[in-house]
Amino acid sequence: MPRTTPRRALAAVAAATGLAVLTGCGAADMTRQSSPYAAAQGAKTVTLSVQSWVGAQSNTAVASYLLEHELGYRVDTVQVDEVPAWDALSQGRVDAILEDWGHPEQEQRYVEGKKTITPGGDLGVTGHIGWFVPTYFAEAHPDVTDWKNLGKYADQLRTPESRGKGQLMDGSPSYITNDKALVKNLGLDFEVVFAGSEAAQITQIKQFAKEKKPFLTYWYEPQWLFQRVPMTEVKLPEYTEGCADDTEKVACAYPRTPLQKYLNTHFAESGGEAADFLKRFHWTKEQQNEVSLMIAEEKLSPQQAAKKWVERNENVWKSWVK
Repeated sequence: MPRTTPRRALAAVAAATGLAVLTGCGAADMTRQSSPYAAAQGAKTVTLSVQSWVGAQSNTAVASYLLEHELGYRVDTVQVDEVPAWDALSQGRVDAILEDWGHPEQEQRYVEGKKTITPGGDLGVTGHIGWFVPTYFAEAHPDVTDWKNLGKYADQLRTPESRGKGQLMDGSPSYITNDKALVKNLGLDFEVVFAGSEAAQITQIKQFAKEKKPFLTYWYEPQWLFQRVPMTEVKLPEYTEGCADDTEKVACAYPRTPLQKYLNTHFAESGGEAADFLKRFHWTKEQQNEVSLMIAEEKLSPQQAAKKWVERNENVWKSWVK
């Protein structure tokens, strides 16, 4: 998915969870630091990369819980931005990434070139980015779900931040999206306005929904918020292979991307039960969203949410730990 992968905001989540963070220009230096568990004599340890969005946290929470309670490992989690995570994985600073949205350049460098990273298989979840309006607005104005008709509704979608145009709400400025180019290339009278983070975007969407106001937002699946605020996708020009390669000229929809797992090659070959388990880890977006909802809405810690899910779903995870 060239240049379309969302980088979620890190700092707020890191502060809330106490995870170590590897991001920005200093990431390469930071990844050379040892895991906190590296000195534990005789301990079986695994270090997992975790991204800041709640779906990725759900993957890591459930995997960590099962590694610890079923397989007897100690698990270290390191929060790291998407591209630096590949560097950390290649260097062995982390053992696995459980949710990758597609990074062809890194795959070429580390999987095909250096061979320091090994594919770990499908996560089982298909990721998709798109533009969405609240379903109550789509039901009242069915033609809004075709991008060609968005101009008719620009006035209704205007906000104080959108400079007299309709607002297309994005999350963090650090997200890698095509939205500004799409607005320009599709000739839409809209302004991309950043909420600031995934959490801020969710708060704004909930507020709009509470007041039954129309909105247009960049959003993605899987995401638990659809269960609280039903949204309908706006159909953009059909995605075709290569249509998004030129980020200045892109004028097509985002692709659907089967999310992938990646393992450090040495770990993949010698990581024993832990590596085998992570290769088998495979669930649905509904199962991921179940855990995400407990974390984001019910305010359970990732560990508490994982425990609840594991207790309810032995028939799902039992085959992962065989």
